[in-house]
This record gives sequence, C-alpha cells and structure tokens, in this order.
Amino acid sequence: MAAICHGPWTLIEAGVVEGRTLMSFPSVRTDLRNAGAVVVDQDVVVDGDLITSRSPDDLPTFCDTMGAKFASNSTQKKVMS
Repeated sequence: MAAICHGPWTLIEAGVVEGRTLMSFPSVRTDLRNAGAVVVDQDVVVDGDLITSRSPDDLPTFCDTMGAKFASNSTQKKVMS
C-alpha cells in the first residue's frame, strides 16, 4: 500500500498506523501521531508493506520506491507459486 500527501488519513481511518513509521503532508502529522504512528520527515518512508511520502514534490522518489517495492513483491509471489 502506498499513500502520499493527505492519503495517510485513510490509513488512520483504517486503523493501521499504530506503531508504524510514516510520513505525510505537514497538516496530517498531528493526526498520525495521535493515532499512534511514528512520524519522520523524509522524502519517502517504507515500513514493511507500507510506503508513505510528504507531498507531490516527492513524487520522483515516491514513484521509484513504490515501483521497486511492488515489482519486488510481484517477483516473490511468482517464485513462491
């Protein structure tokens, strides 16, 4: 799963942020902390199967990271099948 900018609000609503290290647009960070997430300030954060980023300014790094992660998971599933 990947979320950028204000997208992590959906992760809060889904109840999946507690104990996870995440990143978002600045106005969402307090909500993430209140929901139990560890918030850092980086271009992109990968926490297990969850990728988050700050804003559209980070799209190059976010997209590269997301593509690499999804491709890696796809390859693993084919090998395991």
